[in-house]
Amino acid sequence: MAKFEDYRDIYVFMEQRNNQILDVGYELVGEARKLVESMPQMNYKVVAVLVGHDIKDQAQDVIARGADQVFVIDNPLLKDYSTQFYTDALTQLIEAYKPSSFLIGATVLGRDLAPRVAARVNAGLTADATQIEIDPNKADEALLLITRPAFGGNLFGTIICPDVRPQMATIRAKVFSMNAPDASRTGEVTEFTPKFDSTDPLVTVKEVIQKEIAGVDISKADILVSAGRGAEDCLDLVREVAKALDGEMAVSRAVVDDGYADKELQVGQTGKTVRPLLYIACGISGACQHVAGMEKSDMIIAINRDPQAEIFNVANMGFVGDVKEVLPLLKEAILKEKAN
Repeated sequence: MAKFEDYRDIYVFMEQRNNQILDVGYELVGEARKLVESMPQMNYKVVAVLVGHDIKDQAQDVIARGADQVFVIDNPLLKDYSTQFYTDALTQLIEAYKPSSFLIGATVLGRDLAPRVAARVNAGLTADATQIEIDPNKADEALLLITRPAFGGNLFGTIICPDVRPQMATIRAKVFSMNAPDASRTGEVTEFTPKFDSTDPLVTVKEVIQKEIAGVDISKADILVSAGRGAEDCLDLVREVAKALDGEMAVSRAVVDDGYADKELQVGQTGKTVRPLLYIACGISGACQHVAGMEKSDMIIAINRDPQAEIFNVANMGFVGDVKEVLPLLKEAILKEKAN
């Protein structure tokens, strides 16, 4: 352990937009809490990092979700995301406090920020991770085993960073669950003031245009009825079943690639990660690219005419049959139950 004795704790970047912390930050705090508790001999802390302006009042909420300490980096230059100033701020924090690990959400912002910070501090970075564990054989070094899809999602690779610190990773939203807030938790709030060489931005944002989002965000739906290539000729039926369940329709990448649905509805490694209470997979083969985006669903029901389909390996319940025959029966049963 002597090699890394100066590096301690697991840090989590708490991304905020308009001073509202994104759920992915809370998800990572919860997972960091589990990692820390899995190696009590290290006496590590979960340290959250809040970057923005006038955000200190949210530190206690982060502590309630599982953080032991919150660094608040508050500056008017950090009110809105700036690659230049955010990178400077996090780099200085890492150099000053030497975290063993630093986790960042794999959002648009996180994917821009993380590699720049990693390059500055000469750290390794694993992108788009879906699983993190402590290597049981290297627990005294807090070595992370970070798993991510590789080769277009056809394989999963576990990546380690044995030679440098901090270990850095971006992690997709919804792959971990959030801890329920515990108002009785206490922690330390520390203000950190970075020094900027220049306050003149290299890039000036002239205008921010909010994207108009049509429909719903499937990542927030409690019930999803998802169509694969085997259900492309009955998407209206899939949508009707979703409506009957008061849920939403989703699709696999194949359906998007074939031009039958918008990418906003796509579940999987190249789409959205979802964790609904109920996920019904209709005519979906179960390729690992798709499974990576929905395997954490509470209940998975699969309908596929191929009894050897991979989707049955992750399903809690499976029906072998043609979706065009099974879905009408399912819809009828749902409507009958609702009528009663």
